[in-house]
Amino acid sequence: MTGIILLDKPKDITSFGAVARVRRISGEKKCGHTGTLDPMATGVLTIMLGGATRFCELLPSHDKAYIASFRLGTVTDTLDITGKVLETRDVNVTAEQMKEKIKDFIGDISQLPPMYSAVSVNGQRLYDLARQGIEVERKAREVTVFSIEILAENEQAGEYEIAVECSSGTYIRTLIADLGEALGCGAVMTDLRRTKANGFDISQAVTLEELAEKAEKGELADVLIPVDKALEDYPVITVTEAQAKRFRNGGELDLQRLRCPKMLGAYRIYDPENNFIGLGEINHGDSLIIKRVFVG
Repeated sequence: MTGIILLDKPKDITSFGAVARVRRISGEKKCGHTGTLDPMATGVLTIMLGGATRFCELLPSHDKAYIASFRLGTVTDTLDITGKVLETRDVNVTAEQMKEKIKDFIGDISQLPPMYSAVSVNGQRLYDLARQGIEVERKAREVTVFSIEILAENEQAGEYEIAVECSSGTYIRTLIADLGEALGCGAVMTDLRRTKANGFDISQAVTLEELAEKAEKGELADVLIPVDKALEDYPVITVTEAQAKRFRNGGELDLQRLRCPKMLGAYRIYDPENNFIGLGEINHGDSLIIKRVFVG
């Protein structure tokens, strides 16, 4: 089975655990996800099955969108509500002050990855070190927040809900914690739902229960997304049957024999019957080189 399962990950399960559940339901041993969600988070988890796993690192769109809730006045070690409370502070922040301060976090910003995260330092996951009570020096990362919209507010309780669109690698927990520090009262994330990832929307996602039901009925193919749907940002080159055979066998294609623009970059390659056969790349040479051959 080859393709993409867009899973609506439930709460209280790791991304690895969610992939394991999909592996059992689908019967496909080769499975992997394209972006970790914390156990407390729900929403879009892009899971690649079979031959689609070969394209994980080549997906062109890694921007994400989230809906998050948070509470002012509380600081935890994990930066979310599941962690140990380190501090509680008085809150004297109006909704208008919140709206003004949040503007400072739109655009290119610097974030320090939280200790409770999947980032590796010297070959060790930060969350493994954090669970041992070890804190290590981390390098700040540059990320981009495209937009933040306040969806709901309760000024008296100091509770807010926001919609965030951002680049890959952005930690919403960190964004909220940094916002709380900027307001002088601290803040903790209380809920997180990913609504977009890899060019897909939550409306396209299925739950584990729906997936299991489809499997029982022999209808898993109904929810399997072709891998090239996730690659649509790449332009298309259609080749002849002979060229398709050469490409599938790992051979480069002569640019002079291709009827296509000669712009540099990666392309989706299709045979004359419009079957996706892989990704190729035009660089400064005179050939279309192989980036990845699709094996269905």
